[in-house]
Amino acid sequence: MKKIIITALVTTVLVVTGMFMGLFSLLGANEANVAQIGRLVTTMLFIENKYVDEVPLEKLVDGAIDGMTRALGDKHSIYMDDEKFKQLMQQTEGAFGGIGVVMGFPEPGRCEIMSVMEDTPSAEAGLLEKDEIIRIDGEDVSAMQPEEMAGKVRGEEGTQVVLTIRRQGQEDFDVTITRAVIQLTTAKGIMVDNTKIGYIRVASFSENTGKEFQKELASLKEQGMEGLIVDLRANPGGLITSCVEISNQLIPAGEIVSMVDRDGHRTVYNSELAGFDYPLVVLIDGNSASASEILAGAVQDRQCGTIVGTKSFGKGSVQTMLPLTHGDGLKLTVARYYTPSGRSIDGTGIEPDVEVELPEGAVQDVQLLKAVEVMKEKLGQ
Repeated sequence: MKKIIITALVTTVLVVTGMFMGLFSLLGANEANVAQIGRLVTTMLFIENKYVDEVPLEKLVDGAIDGMTRALGDKHSIYMDDEKFKQLMQQTEGAFGGIGVVMGFPEPGRCEIMSVMEDTPSAEAGLLEKDEIIRIDGEDVSAMQPEEMAGKVRGEEGTQVVLTIRRQGQEDFDVTITRAVIQLTTAKGIMVDNTKIGYIRVASFSENTGKEFQKELASLKEQGMEGLIVDLRANPGGLITSCVEISNQLIPAGEIVSMVDRDGHRTVYNSELAGFDYPLVVLIDGNSASASEILAGAVQDRQCGTIVGTKSFGKGSVQTMLPLTHGDGLKLTVARYYTPSGRSIDGTGIEPDVEVELPEGAVQDVQLLKAVEVMKEKLGQ
């Protein structure tokens, strides 16, 4: 009886595999690719039918997709289940369920709070800038990718997350925070005290960042701004379209960035701005990544401003999102980008024109002070 069952199972697997191979052959797949697809289908059916415990086929498909992306060896290409994909989409839209902190990742496996947003659950819970998150719901973050850490901190409004915090001079402690809807303002401007220097902090590049930046820039001009500092520190990037919108407000007509895909096709984004009538300084650090580096690289290569701070993260690849049929999705690297001079900064980052480290435990923002000093020199003050 056992032999009959196994024979029937093998026959079924072979028939189904043959059907799939025939279908893919009709669709034009070459023989080698069809054989590989056959291996995948055969393995999946065998596990589904013979594994000691019943396992849903959906779980096997999820695992196969996750395994495929991990096999690429590209930390920026990831498979996300429905919850993580929803969170990522909410973030790019400028609103998401979370606790209200900007997280930085100074090195692999470390998560540091860069800033705490006012009137958010994190502020109410007493979290502070420079606090380090070492565990999320009891799970050590040392083996997590930045996207995974961020995904575990975010969640549905009203749910709770337990963070284990490491704070200088204290023992590690747990804090339980109830998530809320975070309305993220990604660009905010002020006039630097007792100066004619405008300052705009760009936290990320989400759907509304370009419009927010335009509004803040107009306000600073009305207040008599004579020079502009754009702060991209701890900005992890985001939508390239928003980056291009801001570049069109700062960089004179010409190339901003180019992207090259696997076939060598080059897509160029250009500014159409007649000219920017103000001196420009851009602040970056080791957590400035992706779209932040595109903007900083364009300013540097086009010689329309001065870059101050420390070397940027070095993420020179472009990802696209593929929504899948179960609410899940795939973030996949599809191209590499190049600055106007043809530089790829992938893995190397952008070196600032004026390097300024931010010392541990600094009581003043020496990087911003240096940016103000550079701007005053530009203005002849």
